[in-house]
Amino acid sequence: MPSSLPRSLWFARALLPGGWAGRVRLRLAAGRICAIEANVDPAGQDERHGPAVPGLPNLHSHAFQRAMAGRAEARGPGADSFWTWREAMYRFVDRLDADDVEAIAALAFMEMLESGFTRVGEFHYLHHAPDGTAYGDPGELAARIAAAAADTGIALTLLPVFYAHAGFGGLPPGHGQRRFVNDVDGFAAVMASARRAVAALEDGVVGIAPHSLRAATGAEIGAILPLAQGGPVHIHVAEQTKEVEDCLAFCGRRPVERLFDIAPVDRRWCLIHATHMSEAETRRLAGSGAVAGLCPITEANLGDGLFPARDSLAHGGRFGVGTDSNVLVDAAEELRTLEYGQRLALRARNVLAGAAGRSTGRDLFDAALAGGAQALAAPAAGIRVGAPADIVTLDAAHPSLVAHAGDTLLDGWIFGARGGAVDGVWRAGRKYVTNGVHHERERIRRGFARVMEKVLA
Repeated sequence: MPSSLPRSLWFARALLPGGWAGRVRLRLAAGRICAIEANVDPAGQDERHGPAVPGLPNLHSHAFQRAMAGRAEARGPGADSFWTWREAMYRFVDRLDADDVEAIAALAFMEMLESGFTRVGEFHYLHHAPDGTAYGDPGELAARIAAAAADTGIALTLLPVFYAHAGFGGLPPGHGQRRFVNDVDGFAAVMASARRAVAALEDGVVGIAPHSLRAATGAEIGAILPLAQGGPVHIHVAEQTKEVEDCLAFCGRRPVERLFDIAPVDRRWCLIHATHMSEAETRRLAGSGAVAGLCPITEANLGDGLFPARDSLAHGGRFGVGTDSNVLVDAAEELRTLEYGQRLALRARNVLAGAAGRSTGRDLFDAALAGGAQALAAPAAGIRVGAPADIVTLDAAHPSLVAHAGDTLLDGWIFGARGGAVDGVWRAGRKYVTNGVHHERERIRRGFARVMEKVLA
């Protein structure tokens, strides 16, 4: 169970909106920060900790895919790709019941907290029973995602997914997609149920997610957008070159071009992957205020390609990071993989640092915090008055952090630490992780193990 709500926390140093400050006390009320004092000694009632940073948002997750980690790495008879991996995912998802989905999500969410994520955007497209029939409650599996978030303590932005077709032009869905598909009216029922489930969560947010331009027509996207009720809108786009080719064949436009033609893309939107864009598309996305949702570990695992991050930032673009398939859940490694991909492609170093003398780790962290918070409609992200106390402490004695201070703590964590650098994690003022371990780790891991023993028998 999480610790009880403390009245105040004291940190040797903390990353505040204005930069690093030393000897910082946070006063808390109802899980939120109500006062911040810097350069003060700890008082008797203060919990005392080392360096602190804001918890990061994970803007894109398919929680159930955590159970596939390491199980799609055998070479097939032909060339393996995202599309062959997708067929393996369809076969795997057939085995999962509602209890399984909840247990797998709990493990994924627990691992996110342990790595430094404090909010997750769950791009939730698994809606129906294994035979494709609707549950009595059309949002049964959305409620299971909400239950897993409540169990682990992570903040949730739930993004129910509209999925109706197998390809551009409204192609009928295939057998493997039967657990995902809805018409507009059926999806409205899913959304209503999801809102009821999330209403019980602290700081819960509900948005909407047309799966992709392959899976939703322009008319359907227009019909479902009002169901967002002003919340965030996420969509997969331009992840694979085949998607670009198919979109060009369908309408003569590239996917990001097509999306801007048919939808009112603005700051509420998050374009997941957006990997394969022309220069004009990159500029248009950057200028729209929408966030690019990057998932570097999954994009590497699936062979997607590399987002044009340097060019996007040069035009004022925004990004956040997500764990997508959850093949490896690690906040720092998402940021490290993002930067290293750019270095390999461009044969340069410190590509995503904003200017000479800037810390690459700090600029990656700041961008992912701001972009992720915007994409998930997170309330007042960062260690600031009025924000939820969503805080990560680092272990200053970790070999990669010893004698570091300020931005080099972030550089050491992101580029030098392979594990153990995250010490404590608070979500809305409650401590869920101590010494790098979630307080319910063993129970949650046992539940996950039971699922795997059953579904892989």
